[in-house]
Amino acid sequence: MTKDVPEQGSFSAKDYHDPPPAPLIDPGELTKWSFYRALIAEFIATLLFLYITVLTVIGYKSTTDPKLNADPCGGVGILGIAWAFGGMIFVLVYCTAGISGGHINPAVTFGLFLARKVSLIRAFMYMVAQCLGAICGVGLVKAFNKSLYNRYGGGANSLAEGYNKGTGLGAEIIGTFVLVYTVFSATDPKRSARDSHVPVLAPLPIGFAVFMVHLATIPITGTGINPARSLGAAVIYNKEKIWDDQVHFNSI
Repeated sequence: MTKDVPEQGSFSAKDYHDPPPAPLIDPGELTKWSFYRALIAEFIATLLFLYITVLTVIGYKSTTDPKLNADPCGGVGILGIAWAFGGMIFVLVYCTAGISGGHINPAVTFGLFLARKVSLIRAFMYMVAQCLGAICGVGLVKAFNKSLYNRYGGGANSLAEGYNKGTGLGAEIIGTFVLVYTVFSATDPKRSARDSHVPVLAPLPIGFAVFMVHLATIPITGTGINPARSLGAAVIYNKEKIWDDQVHFNSI
C-alpha cells in the first residue's frame, strides 16, 4: 500500500480547527471553580492595571507641575505613560491568559461575546469583575496619595481643550477598534497553522497596540479604549466634567 500524497498545486484538507461557538447562556459555568477563578483573575488584573497606570499619570503630572517650578521636560512624558499602559497589558495578559483569557477590558470581552467566544453569563460577570477591579485599583491610588490624587485629576479621562466631543468620540472608537482587532488577530486559531514558522506571543502585539493607541490619543482624551479604566477613574474622582465626557466616550 502506498500513502496518498496530494499533487503539487492542489489544496490539502483544512489544517486548522475553529473552536465550537460558546453557548449563548451556559448555567453550568456557575457550578465550576474555574469560572470563579477566572473572575478573580480579571478582578486582580484590572486592579493592578489601574493602580500602576494611574500612579504613573499622577507621578508624571507632579514632576512637571509648573506651579512647583518643575522641569516641563521632566518625568516620564507621554511616551512613558504609553509604555506603562502597554507594558502592563502585556504583563497582565501574559499572566492571566491561561486562567481567564486575559481580557482586562469590557470592550474586548464584549467583542469576544459577539464572536461567540464566551457565553453571555461569562461576558457579563467578566465586565462586572473588571469594573470593580478598576474602581478598587484607583481607590488604592487615592488612599495612598490622596493629596496628589486630588491635585492632579485622579488620572481620569477628560477631553483636552481645543477638541470637540465628536473628535474625542472618534478617537476612542478608532483606538478601541485597533485594540480589539489586534486581540482577534493575535488569538486567531488559524495563525498557528498558517504561520507555524513564525512563533507569535499573543500578549506582545496586544500590549504594543495599547502603547501605540495611547501615543496617538493621550493628547486628545487621555486615552480610554477601556470602559473599566475610564469608569474606575471617574467613580473615584467623581467630578462633573469627567462624568460628562464619559457619557460621550463610552457611548460606543
